[in-house]
Formats: sequence, C-alpha cells, structure tokens
Amino acid sequence: SLSWTDRLLPLFILLAIVGGTLIGNYVPEASQNLNRILVSDVSLPLFIGLLVMMYPVLCKVEYERIGSILRQRDFWYHSMVSFGFNWIIGPLVMTGLAWATLPDLPDYRTGVILIGIARCIAMVLIWNELASGEKEYCALLVAFNSILQIGLYAPLALLYIKVMAPASEGDRFHINYWIVARSVLIFLGIPLGAAILTRFFFCFVIRRRTWYTKRFLPTIGPLALVGLLFTIVIMFISQGEAFIHRIGSVARVSVPLLLYFPIMFFSTFYVCYRLRYSYAHCVTQSFTSASNNFELAIAVAVATFGLDSPQALASVVGPLIEVPVLLALVYLCLWIRARYFQPSAKLSDA
Repeated sequence: SLSWTDRLLPLFILLAIVGGTLIGNYVPEASQNLNRILVSDVSLPLFIGLLVMMYPVLCKVEYERIGSILRQRDFWYHSMVSFGFNWIIGPLVMTGLAWATLPDLPDYRTGVILIGIARCIAMVLIWNELASGEKEYCALLVAFNSILQIGLYAPLALLYIKVMAPASEGDRFHINYWIVARSVLIFLGIPLGAAILTRFFFCFVIRRRTWYTKRFLPTIGPLALVGLLFTIVIMFISQGEAFIHRIGSVARVSVPLLLYFPIMFFSTFYVCYRLRYSYAHCVTQSFTSASNNFELAIAVAVATFGLDSPQALASVVGPLIEVPVLLALVYLCLWIRARYFQPSAKLSDA
C-alpha cells in the first residue's frame, strides 16, 4: 500500500513551496548565496537535489529483464501502442491544452509544454503498483522511456517550442539543442547510469539481490522525496517574490494540467480496453501515458531558462497537480476492476 509519506506528498510539496517562498521573501541574501557555485548553469544545491530525487526510483527498475521481454512475441506491438500515446499523442495534447488555456502567457505555456514532453519514468511505478498493474510490463516501459527520453526529449522540445509553436522571437533565439540535450544527459543520464551500475554491482557482481531488494532499496527510497522537496524549496527561495506577485498566472497554469491527466488516462484506458487488454495491462499503459516526469521538466526548465524564470515556476506546478489527480485515479481503477473486469482476464495476443 501507499506509504504515509507518499499519501501526504501533495501536502509536503505545498509546505515546501510555502517554506521556500517565505525564505525568499524574508531572507533576500539566501538567493544570492545559492548561486555562488554553478554546475551546468544551475546552483550546486539545486544540482545535487535534482540528481538525488531521480536516483532511488531508477534503482528499482529491473533493467536485466529487458532482454527476455524483448524476445516476447507481442512485445513490439504493445510497445508501439505505448510509444504512440507517450511520444506522439501526449505531447500533442499538452501543447494543444497549453495554447487553448494560456494563449496570453507564452512563458508559462512553454513550461507546461516541457512537462508534456517529459514522459514519466519514476512515480508511475508507484501508481501502477497501487492500482495492481503489471509490474514487469511497467518496468519495461520505464526502462524503454528512460532510454528514449535521452534521445527524444531535446528534439521534441525544439519541435514543439521552437518550430511548431514558438511563443515569441525570444524563444527562437533562446532555446538551443545542446542546452536542452545537456540538461537531459546530466539530470537523467547521470542518475540512470548510476542506477544501472548500482543494480549490476549488487545483483550480479557481489550477488546480494535479496539484500539489495529488501534493505538497500527501502533505505534509499526516502531520498527521492527528500531530493524533490529540497529542490522545490531551493527553487522557491529564488521564485518566492515572483510566485506571490504572479499567483493568478500560476493558478491558470493548473488548468491545462487538470485537463491533461484525465484526458490521457481515460483515452488510453479506453483504447486498451477495446484492444482486449487485461486490466493489469490497461492500467500500466494508462498510468504511463498520463504521468509525466516532472523532475526532468523542472531540471530542463531551470537549466534552459533560469531558476527565476516563469518556465521554471510553471514546471513546479506539475507535481502539485499530478500527484493528487493520479492518486485519485488509482482508487478509481480499483473500482473499475471490481466492476468491469474478470479476475482471470488475460492480455490478448497481438
């Protein structure tokens, strides 16, 4: 079941925002001190926080299972369904909603689009497990999206922000492929590589798989929450004054997000149901397509546009909306399973 810390995550995020905002407003020198040492164009504390919050969840992925799953007969068919929802439909839907609801707020719109492009590789594992989804299938999609994200996030960001829907002439000049790609490689590539090496060392070099699963993963698990909350506090120390003065714009940013998550979830679930997927596979596909990697969106927004930018501020709203909405969808899924699915239902062959 969901731990008490995960259940209270929306409250923790809200408290982190309030705490960072108060520090930023009443301790002005705090923001200056944070930026004394920069790593990849972000402050050292923020750099550490962004890496720490990604590493624990990536350590849970069973990368060694990819080979065997790739040999399954229907793998490529189902992976293409996932690819279509995650990398084609999802970004298009978020971009359309961002333009429909934020036509006069181009900078915030860009931040929302960055969220839509970042496909979830972290908390989807939690939602899938709580809703009794297919764990192995979810692990495969997480590993699949982790690799795709390094190669696709940067060009998709340029496509949707610079080419298809430029907010202004400034965006055409400001966004650079290497800046975005470097952010993805650092803030996703480093923790992903570290997670793969960690798992390989404990499970295959010293053969301590049971200890790794039962002791190591539960021990480092809370670091993801600590890293996320620490990152948000650091961001709002710099964003505090802007957050207070732009509260109306921030509230508007929540509108496309509130629409996006249910639209993606129910459309994916319906398609998978019509394709005669089992309940477990419907859930896995739906949560994968509806969830977003807000950690990566925050990292890219900060590194590309700056810590005090509207784009970065908009990206922080992502987890504040996503967590409670997807938690509600978990309970809805369990109700749907009891009402519409047979316990023995199997995934149809492709």
